[in-house]
Amino acid sequence: MLNESPVIATRPVNNHHPKKIASTRIDSIDLLRGTVMIIMAIDHVRDFFHRDAFIYDPTDLGHTNPALFFTRWITHFCAPVFIFLAGISAHLYGIRKGHKALSFFLLTRGIWLIFAELFLISVGWSFNPLYPYFNLQVIWAIGLSMIALAAMIHMPLHLILLTGLVFIAGHDLLDNVHVPGNSPVAILWGLLHDGGTFHIGHTPVFVRYPVLPWIGVLSVGYCAGQLYHPDVDAPQRKSILLCLGAGAITLFIVLRALNAYGDHAHWSVQKNTLFSVLSFLNVTKYPPSLLYVLMTLGPAMLFLALSEKAKNGLTERVLIFGRVPMFYYIAHIYLAHLLAVFAAAISIHNWKIMFFLPTRPGWVPGLKGYGFDLFTVYAVWLTVILLLYPLCQRFDRYKRAHQSTQWWLRYL
Repeated sequence: MLNESPVIATRPVNNHHPKKIASTRIDSIDLLRGTVMIIMAIDHVRDFFHRDAFIYDPTDLGHTNPALFFTRWITHFCAPVFIFLAGISAHLYGIRKGHKALSFFLLTRGIWLIFAELFLISVGWSFNPLYPYFNLQVIWAIGLSMIALAAMIHMPLHLILLTGLVFIAGHDLLDNVHVPGNSPVAILWGLLHDGGTFHIGHTPVFVRYPVLPWIGVLSVGYCAGQLYHPDVDAPQRKSILLCLGAGAITLFIVLRALNAYGDHAHWSVQKNTLFSVLSFLNVTKYPPSLLYVLMTLGPAMLFLALSEKAKNGLTERVLIFGRVPMFYYIAHIYLAHLLAVFAAAISIHNWKIMFFLPTRPGWVPGLKGYGFDLFTVYAVWLTVILLLYPLCQRFDRYKRAHQSTQWWLRYL
């Protein structure tokens, strides 16, 4: 979620001594980001509205159904695409501003995102300003990954790529390494790879996005920014992205079929063909396995390759969400939660249950019995998107008109 406008430089520059250059916005990057942000809201609305969200995981094949499974599965694309595109945007920012400016921006942007996760987004989930818990999710992961990349960009590009690939492909070797307890070492290992729940004093900290593999995704995205250099023309870029995307999907299928490496949760034959397919697709997100990354970034690269010249009324609207990612992310959580307050008041006549939540709604035993069917979830999701569109449109206009003079807009 690097909130800089992705651009293509019109001529090469020295990254350490940048010169002022013209630029053209890359709509395919904003279009992909906007698409996955719209999809992302489905999952968060489901957290607040679906009755089964308080009972079982939608990818639990012993309880789920295909519609619910794919409602969750399609949102698997969101986090890796966010972070991969943030890496591309970082590279393009460095082309225009130089390594020194990029390093400073990544550092400060990363700190801001961690702050936002802890103190703005947490309240959106709980409506509890007393901060009964901290939930380290995708925004925290992007923030810490940016801080790491702020140092890594001073390495040669091929070493950045190698490091990123090792983090993505090699971290599955650490799946059986666990440090139990609440010691500093256990917390550090949880933050890096293992995840889990820890306590800082009496406050629980849920580590949902251990950061090591996400640093890898951001680093690989940063290297992919090389494809948008001025010496790479559009047909060449399209060909490379098609090959990379198809290669990632093929590697996913082969490794997944073999059940040999890349995900500790093996697939198996189920009660029918459809559920066997669900098992095949049911890869590990926390932390993201190699197969998870291949399954999600492969199609993302195909999307980038095929959408560079996509222009119509629908894409113009989707672009709006892709240009204001942080504004949209924070706003959609607060809006979904606010609508859940009204839903609770109407359905169980107890709107107060949606305030001062001790954890995320899906983890609150007291909410069992509340909730709606999947059709209602999709109706609310569409409502959220329609309500947010004019707000995002107005903020996008303001941002584009004032970004050159209002420095803080780069962080929101």
